[in-house]
Amino acid sequence: MISCRPSALAFFLLLALAACAAPKPPPQAGLQLARMDFSALPGFGGDSGAALAAFRRGCSALKAKPDDAPMGGAGYAGTIGDWRGVCAAAEHAGRDFFAANFTPYEVRGADGLFTGYYEPEISGSRTRHGAFQTPVYGIPPDLVRADLGLFIPKLKGEHISGRVSGHALVPYPPRAEIDADGIANAPLLLWTDDPIALFFLQIQGSGRVVFDDGSQARIAYAGENGQPYNAIGRTLIADGELTRENVSLQSIRAWLLAHPDKARAVMETNRSYIFFREAPLGDTALGSPGALGVALTPLASLAVDPRLNALGAPFFVAAGGPDPVHGILIAQDVGGAIRGPVRGDIFFGFGTDAERRAGAMKAPGRLFVLLPKALAARIGDGGVYGAGA
Repeated sequence: MISCRPSALAFFLLLALAACAAPKPPPQAGLQLARMDFSALPGFGGDSGAALAAFRRGCSALKAKPDDAPMGGAGYAGTIGDWRGVCAAAEHAGRDFFAANFTPYEVRGADGLFTGYYEPEISGSRTRHGAFQTPVYGIPPDLVRADLGLFIPKLKGEHISGRVSGHALVPYPPRAEIDADGIANAPLLLWTDDPIALFFLQIQGSGRVVFDDGSQARIAYAGENGQPYNAIGRTLIADGELTRENVSLQSIRAWLLAHPDKARAVMETNRSYIFFREAPLGDTALGSPGALGVALTPLASLAVDPRLNALGAPFFVAAGGPDPVHGILIAQDVGGAIRGPVRGDIFFGFGTDAERRAGAMKAPGRLFVLLPKALAARIGDGGVYGAGA
């Protein structure tokens, strides 16, 4: 989740309709859980093999933690120890694993909203030549990321980034200044031939690069400059170039390509700037690692608000819209614009179809968390969790 997404962080209508967390985040809302039966999950058609594989990968990250470590979120998901049993059962499980080992609870507390993200591709070169004139930077050695929850507990899950100047933490220069002057102390990973493609890569948070020698690699989120995020779709709406009804990833990209004399200025209204790290391509069927630390699975990985919902837990998503999604997805990522109890960002994978579906995904829906049966026995019918509980 990003770009606002700290991984492989969001997101494509969020360009137009959402913004990443500012240094002073909005108050954290609580959530309610209501126990349900699987038969009450709209569109539930049984377990998904992709979801089971994604859950197994997530368990590899959970197993590395001590039993008493909290699962995170608002507290309803218990501790790592509460998940040992289901992680062990998943290793040799069959098709009915989730229905046999979990109890569903509907997550309530706000209207549901589901968006999508994907893994974009850019062209790159190790040397600057021809059309390859746009730098892609690694993380500067003096970049500092501060976890605000260490100072103020109610800000758990929020952070700010910048550099130390004297005795103060200050942001790095904004996008426009970096575009004009570069960053002298940041490692230069590669050069790309398309600044618009790089901009969208920064919004998504991670992606792939195809080099001019034919080799390929992943480039994943490493940090950001600490400047505020502005959704450029809002800029285009305010300027009368697009309407709220027709704004999407596709329409924004089309406008930028059709107005090369104005595109850079519009992109620079988003002051946020993302730094990357290079990684091996690995399994091309999977995405880059998300916030949980495991590779994302198309249509089986979900970004959630980690202040409220626990990373590693399975969720059933019932999202409407013209391209509905109904199925089990595993919370394995986060995003700066993913805020609230019934808020999810669906990972669609890599390629033109994934880009099309992610860019158009903005739909209401319902969210259900699946909790291990032993944990559900303690929780009972549910309750209120998080702020206001």
